[in-house]
Amino acid sequence: MYLKSSIFLSIIFLYSCQHTHTHTHTSFDLDPKIEQSIDSLIRHMSVEDKVGQTCQITLDAVLKRDTNGVVLEPNVIDPQKLHEAIVDFKIGSMLNVSSHTLALEEWHTIVGAVQKTSLKSSHQIPVIYGVDAIHGANYIKNSTLFPQEIGLAASWDTAHAIALGKITAYETRASGVPWNFSPVLDIGRQPLWSRFFETLGEDPYLTKIMGKSIVEGYQGKGQINEYHVAACLKHYVGYSTPTSGRDRTPALIPQRTMEEYHLPSFKESIEAGALTVMINSGEVNGIPGHANYHLLTEVLKEKWGFVGFAVSDWEDFIKLRKEHKTAATLKDGIASAINAGVDMSMVPNSPDYKTYFELFVELVNEGRVSMTRLDDAVRRILRVKHHLDLFEKAPFSKETDYTKFASQEHRLASYNAAAESITLLKNNDNILPLSNDQSVLLIGPTANSLNFLNGAWTHTWQGVDSQYNHNTSTIKEAIENKFEKVSYFEGSKLIMVEGDEADIQSKDLELAIRQAYSSDVAIVCVGEMPSTERPGDIYTLDLPAEQQQIIKSLSKTAIPIVLVLVEGRPKIIREIEPLSDAILQAYLPGDMGGLAIADILCGDVNPSGKLPYTYPKHNGVIMSYDHKHSELINGNTWNNDFFDPQFEFGHGLSYTTFEYSNLKLSQQSIRSSDQLKVSVDITNTGARKGKEVVQLYLRDHFASVTPSVKKLKRFTKVTLMPQQTTTVEFLLNQSDLEFFGLENKWIAEDGTFTVSIAKLSSEFKLEN
Repeated sequence: MYLKSSIFLSIIFLYSCQHTHTHTHTSFDLDPKIEQSIDSLIRHMSVEDKVGQTCQITLDAVLKRDTNGVVLEPNVIDPQKLHEAIVDFKIGSMLNVSSHTLALEEWHTIVGAVQKTSLKSSHQIPVIYGVDAIHGANYIKNSTLFPQEIGLAASWDTAHAIALGKITAYETRASGVPWNFSPVLDIGRQPLWSRFFETLGEDPYLTKIMGKSIVEGYQGKGQINEYHVAACLKHYVGYSTPTSGRDRTPALIPQRTMEEYHLPSFKESIEAGALTVMINSGEVNGIPGHANYHLLTEVLKEKWGFVGFAVSDWEDFIKLRKEHKTAATLKDGIASAINAGVDMSMVPNSPDYKTYFELFVELVNEGRVSMTRLDDAVRRILRVKHHLDLFEKAPFSKETDYTKFASQEHRLASYNAAAESITLLKNNDNILPLSNDQSVLLIGPTANSLNFLNGAWTHTWQGVDSQYNHNTSTIKEAIENKFEKVSYFEGSKLIMVEGDEADIQSKDLELAIRQAYSSDVAIVCVGEMPSTERPGDIYTLDLPAEQQQIIKSLSKTAIPIVLVLVEGRPKIIREIEPLSDAILQAYLPGDMGGLAIADILCGDVNPSGKLPYTYPKHNGVIMSYDHKHSELINGNTWNNDFFDPQFEFGHGLSYTTFEYSNLKLSQQSIRSSDQLKVSVDITNTGARKGKEVVQLYLRDHFASVTPSVKKLKRFTKVTLMPQQTTTVEFLLNQSDLEFFGLENKWIAEDGTFTVSIAKLSSEFKLEN
């Protein structure tokens, strides 16, 4: 018995250290029996068997087409194409839908056919199927759709992140799909970027805590069961801050910025056991993400001990030659990416996958990709398949096993997340909440479509096809159910012209202005057309003039104006903010967003969301809350007042009021090994029950690397009844005081620090 255990332990050590010699830990626990089984399987696999496992193809590659080459509707698997892909070319993975969302029974037909065919392959290795279920199971009809990640982050509540993950996993697994390309852990500091709405905001601490919670929801704890999925962390790393603001364009990220801002969220979720990562399609400092050996192998696999697998994004091996120009041929691109540390290629089409297969086999036979590297990639892929229990249970799942799919319980969780994310940015003279008997003039292009509430990745890639999006109420429908008298006008239209958003004024704007004189309040819903990736590239953050004109025209009537922002990134509202009496930031709140907005407007819900990013006032000045002191200098006034956003990070109002008091530190002087306890009292001084996000910031007064004015270090959300007081406690440790120093190491220097919560602050010293 002792000998057998020793063998198993040796196997673990061998596998975890084969490409990870600088660490002694693995990102998730390795089962010795599974590792031994994988090793035995790999020894019996041919080069072709192994290369096939690294290849991922799209569903379109195996669907029947008409005589013009167009995929048939409804989708029908072509058995010959499927057999060729899985049996002849040994394909190990599939992804995607064809063009739109599918019903559960369609998913079962597709996934069932795929897995049954895998049983005919030489080693009967199951296929791992993946989808982008980024805010719910958005490619399954009638599924539960949550707020997009930027809205989820605005809740500042990990319970909602866990709920999104858990319910999305459950409903995705109900279709037979065990792998989700989510969460996005790219940091949202470039609002021009088309995928800004997919991020968890601008702060690395908020992003890593909320991201880890989503992963926990997806994967559960320990062995993944039939109600959970493998998470895939996107997009490792540096994808979200392109210098131009356009998708998949170059980013310049110094090492210190990479260490302090971009890597922490990925590291946190890797340490939490995330099974897979997807690689950055862009480039950082001139090196494409898929060719970056340092980040993929030295950091991810060796330093962090990641033992899952890394998958490319769409066609990115091809793009090393076609777009990045770092590989003269496709064959060179394959060698570059695999040797850098990518384990699976999202090829994804036919016949491209056959070319990939043939070239990769040649590379191994020529010695340009070593058998050791190929075996390592295959081992990682097989390990995740085992962790998902696919070898035992891959072929089938039954709809009857998932009775909670699209249940009222799941919809309530989505509603709660939306209700706690929506952020009250302004409320002059407490105009909100409104009374149900007030007459409402409702106007704006985002008021009467679920497309705008959900954004992209909703039943279709870009989320603009309304025929698949009809589960619940629009803002208009929800408001009409709440208020006795509602007059609705479009005001302006959002349309697509040559692939780009274009706004036109609606003919009913003049009628709306006349109606304003006999209405009590105007609710104006503005925003942007759903879009993502390159179709979502824009030239300016300015809210279209046609939408601003609605507010400007209404303001001349003296009617009170409530502005509702339905947007995936902050659009500039500098000119119309003073004309608005109240402003709600709804983000992209999902299917239940219309109901949540209406309930907040009429006071059935007390808003508690807080901004997860700094809302800019000017198009050309983008400053995050944790800017440097030198950025504050105003050359016009020579005062330190240049940071002047529309609304600050962490801002959000309530229908009640909160008072902070009695900020205490356990010590005024600490050593690096000490923990510092911080406590503060918070009282609900208003007349309504409310929720408040307690935010703790830290300022390092002086450091050898210029310090930020402050950085978020802790947060929690508390619920208080009227006149109730509670004490909140936080613990800070050495890592909270550290920065990436001059010698490219994390250090904490002696000196003075300030802890601030709300308007309270207190100093302590670090002395070693």
